[in-house]
Amino acid sequence: MDETVCVLGIGNVLWADEGFGVRCVETLHSRYSFAPHVQLIDGGTQGLYLIQHVQQASRLLIFDAIDYGLEPGTLRLIEGDEVPAFLGAKKMSLHQTGFQEVLMLAKLTEQFPREIVLLGCQPEELEDYGGSLRPRVKQALEDALALALDRLRAWGAAPSLRSEPLSGTEAITFSELALARYEAERPPAAEACRIGDARFMPATDAAGA
Repeated sequence: MDETVCVLGIGNVLWADEGFGVRCVETLHSRYSFAPHVQLIDGGTQGLYLIQHVQQASRLLIFDAIDYGLEPGTLRLIEGDEVPAFLGAKKMSLHQTGFQEVLMLAKLTEQFPREIVLLGCQPEELEDYGGSLRPRVKQALEDALALALDRLRAWGAAPSLRSEPLSGTEAITFSELALARYEAERPPAAEACRIGDARFMPATDAAGA
């Protein structure tokens, strides 16, 4: 198998800190270019659709929000056989179930990365539809990128700071969901329910019954 490094961000940017993984890979891509054998992917919540990327990778680095039961913003770096266990131990959303299955399927087909690293961050807030990363998690993103760059250099990924900003067509996320625009254009709470669609939530009286 040819040398292939895959950097994968998984999660859902629409639910606050659940978007940590995608924001990491988005930021990494916007700041750095890499050697030709390196692929950066916004995996979102695609689950089993990511199987081909895992099977083709000789080295895989994953960013994700993981509930370790620690202080919000705490980072943990997990390697090797422990990665699938951590992705499945305390699932916060269906995307983690799907990606744990991706790793298991890749092992069953004997097409599994030689090295696999998970950079996970303890979230602070998830129940905020349309919300963005909380300050402690946003700060942890920078530390996560530093850890990732160290590992990617060791893997021969040759990260190099971009001399010019990316154009819209080069971005790996939709322009409407890019972090700065997403945060700037969020409507106020009075216009957009933060915890789900109000049409499908049970009505309560003034006493909250």
